[in-house]
Amino acid sequence: MYDLIIIGGGPAGLAAAVYAARKRLSTLLLSDNIGGQVNWTMGIENYLGYQLVTGPELIAKFHEQVNQFPIDQKLGQKVSRVNKINGGFEVLSEQGEKFEGKAVLVATGKRPRKLNVPGETELIGRGVSYCAICDGPVFTGQRVAVVGGGNSALEAALDMVKIAEWVELVSITPLTGDPILIEKLSDAKNLTVFLEHEVEKIHGSKLVEGITVKDMRTGESKELDVTGVFIEIGLVPNSEPVKGLVKLTEAGEIPVNCEDVTPVPGLFAAGDVTTVPEKQIVVAAGEGAKAALQAHRYLQRLPKQATATP
Repeated sequence: MYDLIIIGGGPAGLAAAVYAARKRLSTLLLSDNIGGQVNWTMGIENYLGYQLVTGPELIAKFHEQVNQFPIDQKLGQKVSRVNKINGGFEVLSEQGEKFEGKAVLVATGKRPRKLNVPGETELIGRGVSYCAICDGPVFTGQRVAVVGGGNSALEAALDMVKIAEWVELVSITPLTGDPILIEKLSDAKNLTVFLEHEVEKIHGSKLVEGITVKDMRTGESKELDVTGVFIEIGLVPNSEPVKGLVKLTEAGEIPVNCEDVTPVPGLFAAGDVTTVPEKQIVVAAGEGAKAALQAHRYLQRLPKQATATP
């Protein structure tokens, strides 16, 4: 039985692994991949220490540091379920393996809600982005599209009209974001809004070259020349493995307090899968470190016979 099982290989999970190792906890890192959403980020300009770095480059640095410690890693293992057992937790993978830990730290992040149109998956990281805050500056002076009608899409459009040559805002519904955001966008001189339009296809071989949008009222389709597509239609927390173990929020996030402690003793969570606001790489890494330190504190307070030897 491990002291701590960390589920997730993004910034929160990797930071947690480093801090757990430094506290000499017997630790297992379980993840179906290394990097998560960060792997889809073309250019990161807001992580301290780097003026510009790609997502895969930054994650490689994170993982390199984790590999300096004696941490067991099971990669390619997608966790299906976390159960409470006597003395700790049981973690089950979709591959049929079972692991046990005295504490569990969930750092599984979120996944973007996709359009599911041709060209989307193929061009992720090559013009298709799910984070305007992360990738927007890369498209300075270019023509881009923002897809969505809620607050995240409106905020992305507001950011992009400041730096892009032109922004096409495409929403399948009338705009549903806050009125103040809509009002601010109305002043933009380099913005076209397509309401009740849907994206049919994203074009491009190696990079995004344009999109096809369809007017849902008339059925008419047209092509828009853009080099970037920001899909801002929401994110889905990867919290399914602990559903039932802990009561999730209406949005599916894991509730935590300021110490990343969940209502279940011994269960911690960090990063985008939680209720902590501001889904940013630097925030997730900090929360992962904090959660690992809280897990260490929890383990220290367990009865002596229940603690594992590092």
